[in-house]
Amino acid sequence: MLTIEKAAWDVMVAHAEATYPNECCGVMLGKGKTVTRAKALDNTYEGAQEDRYEIRPEDLLAADREARKDGLDIVGIFHSHPDCAAYFSKTDLENSCPWYSFVVLSILKGKFDNAGSFLPNAEQTEAPEEELIWPKS
Repeated sequence: MLTIEKAAWDVMVAHAEATYPNECCGVMLGKGKTVTRAKALDNTYEGAQEDRYEIRPEDLLAADREARKDGLDIVGIFHSHPDCAAYFSKTDLENSCPWYSFVVLSILKGKFDNAGSFLPNAEQTEAPEEELIWPKS
């Protein structure tokens, strides 16, 4: 089960809505399976960003340094699916890391609709959905 606190959730949803109709991306910071902070990152994918995102390795390393400085860890990665369901796509799976939770936010017509969290296996052949708790208000 992944739990996302309100301050982090608000950053994630705001970033996803602001980047619509493109995919957003970012990292979730916290301890264990509790996200206390989210950091919006630039989608650096050079193609059409409506259905793809890419995070620069140096941005991920900077987020990791920031987290460790504050006694936190990178818990996972988040990204959005504009006008699409919150599922873990084949592309998402192929580009995943098995040590992170991956949260997908469905953004329909520019507004948050729903979300799911996924845990890819080490072989990157499947990513079962995990229970996701986020603030509903």
